[in-house]
Amino acid sequence: MNLHELYPFEHERKNKKRVGRGDGSGHGGTSCRGHKGQKSRSGGKVARWFEGGQMPLQRRLPKRGFTNIFKTRYGIVNVGALVEKFEDKAEISIEDIYASGLVKKSLPVKVLGVGEITKPIKITAHKFSKSAKEKIEKAGGSITQLEG
Repeated sequence: MNLHELYPFEHERKNKKRVGRGDGSGHGGTSCRGHKGQKSRSGGKVARWFEGGQMPLQRRLPKRGFTNIFKTRYGIVNVGALVEKFEDKAEISIEDIYASGLVKKSLPVKVLGVGEITKPIKITAHKFSKSAKEKIEKAGGSITQLEG
């Protein structure tokens, strides 16, 4: 026995269903599709979101709000995270923040006041919260705010 001989014998094979080839085939007339209607037609599929002619959900719900395309999105860094990341540095530039991976390079940086700061540090960023400014200046440090 060879590999090419391993298949069902002629009398064991199932014949392919040949639909629409006359009533004598047993699959003529409606071609196994029932009677009339969308599903019996060619290309007759119902979209997943179709609700049977009922007003669709996305049209029933009200539209609310809008997306401001001019809004500036900031990468947020906390004062505590900066102190932890740059323990030995006295001056933290924007390039240092980007290089550390705290913020994506495509975003401007905003420093927030979460965390504690004990030593004086000079920080450069695009924006600072009031609490971050107070904490940095209270510790004897300074801030440099960039444009943009």
